[in-house]
Amino acid sequence: MKIRISLLIGFMLLVFGCSANRGTTPEPGRQPPPGSPSKKIPATQRPYTINGIEYTPLARADGFVQTGIASWYGNKFHGRKTSNGEIYNMYDMTAAHKTLPMNTWVSVHNLENDRKVVARINDRGPFVTGRVIDLSYTGAKEIGIAGPGTAKVKVTALGEATSYSPTTHKPVEFRPVDYYTGNFTVQVGAFQIKANAEKYRDNLSEKYPNAHIVIFTDDRGTFYRVRIGRFTNLKDAERFSEKLLAQGFASTFAVAEE
Repeated sequence: MKIRISLLIGFMLLVFGCSANRGTTPEPGRQPPPGSPSKKIPATQRPYTINGIEYTPLARADGFVQTGIASWYGNKFHGRKTSNGEIYNMYDMTAAHKTLPMNTWVSVHNLENDRKVVARINDRGPFVTGRVIDLSYTGAKEIGIAGPGTAKVKVTALGEATSYSPTTHKPVEFRPVDYYTGNFTVQVGAFQIKANAEKYRDNLSEKYPNAHIVIFTDDRGTFYRVRIGRFTNLKDAERFSEKLLAQGFASTFAVAEE
């Protein structure tokens, strides 16, 4: 996933917003083969590096609270892609955070004027020491940051929205975002020829449990993903993946399944 290149900005006019140094393109880690990863563990959950500093996205947002400086970004980035692939709209109620899972709704409390706003994380940043969140122009304006550019805030994770107000369309109920628990397995190969995938699966089934194939299709064509193992905890799946690599598998990684 590509992260926007941006310039270090001190105080900016409204037309540019007040976001500072949103970072360069992150250095990717080990990349999975075609046809992956699962939608439940998106690329935005992988560790990434900006300006020599490595950031590891949180697997769960439950209980997250953070205090620091909030800034905002506006017209300069309006219409560009965010880290999760959406198009940034400075008038939407969104925000950028370095490690919270995407689509986490957060409450941002301006500690200087006691105003609050609820926004959804859909981007990475801000990559400036001391700054903890970048609000959209609308979010910043609602809590009085658009003018001064920055303010001390308290960020509290609310979770993933589960219901919205029929009148205001704002989220009213949330559930914790958690990438640790669920149904997990380990992908060990992806083939475009079904017979090859079936042969590989059959060979693996003699030694490993839950050897199976998952079909994946995108604009490149159809891939037959071969996976083994069954876990209810991401950490256990990751440990199994590392064990397989040590045994000589060329490429393995944990994925979530429905």
